[in-house]
Amino acid sequence: MVKRLFRSKNHPIFLSIKRMCFGTSSFSQHELNLMNRMNMKKMIACILASLGLNMACAQVAKDAYEVDVFKTKSGKTVKFHALVHASICIEYDGKEIEIDPVTKLGNKTINYSAMPKADYIFITHEHGDHFDKEAIKLLTGEKTQLITNKRCAEMLGYGKIMVNGQRSSVNDITVEAVPAYNTTEGRTQFHPKGRDNGYILTIDGLRIYIAGDTEDIPEMKNIKNIDIAFMPCNQPYTMTTEQLIKAAKTVKPKVLFPYHYGQTDVKGIPSQLKDYGIDVRIRHYE
Repeated sequence: MVKRLFRSKNHPIFLSIKRMCFGTSSFSQHELNLMNRMNMKKMIACILASLGLNMACAQVAKDAYEVDVFKTKSGKTVKFHALVHASICIEYDGKEIEIDPVTKLGNKTINYSAMPKADYIFITHEHGDHFDKEAIKLLTGEKTQLITNKRCAEMLGYGKIMVNGQRSSVNDITVEAVPAYNTTEGRTQFHPKGRDNGYILTIDGLRIYIAGDTEDIPEMKNIKNIDIAFMPCNQPYTMTTEQLIKAAKTVKPKVLFPYHYGQTDVKGIPSQLKDYGIDVRIRHYE
């Protein structure tokens, strides 16, 4: 590729590199020939520096958000970036995992174009604060795998469909699709039973429960050995704080992130779960 750039002196990438490395783009053919012979290493270094800068900028874009770091059973690092509401970015072993990415929610905007392409994208359901075609487009690369429920796959025209109760593997990550639905009378139309997914991701022994939009449903009794849980809290669409506390006592995660909470006051939740050995972390998942 580098040799092709040198042969094409008017290639826009080549001109950009010349401007970056040498401060100009108006070289004679003789000067270009000299650069080909003498400055190949410098040009390559500039290219690599540019690529490194882009990667660094992508990391800075993610690290602008709150970050929580955990270790897997073999000592590998897993990072959780609290983007917004129900949008979570997970880094693991060089892989990028995106949960319900959305580019804009209220007055908050997430610049996914500045972030790396995703290896895996998980979509829980079709609502606009969870499902955003533009965000998916920005995050999708040649190797991106998208896992979703049936409805979102139909809306996109592609995607690996998972249904409640199904277990699958995407490379070294085990995925379980679990129920997520409303039970309270007058709310069941928001998230009808059987349509939407929650997910349990097992990454090198670390079990992560992404509840999706749900209330404290009976199926939570079957969810075991959870290290990290993300549970929603906002009436009338998901759980009240009381329901969330009940759900946390049922699932018993080691660490709980209330998320999707909008204007709900969640500050009192940590004290109510302190005696149950649950580490409650409040992040900017409004």
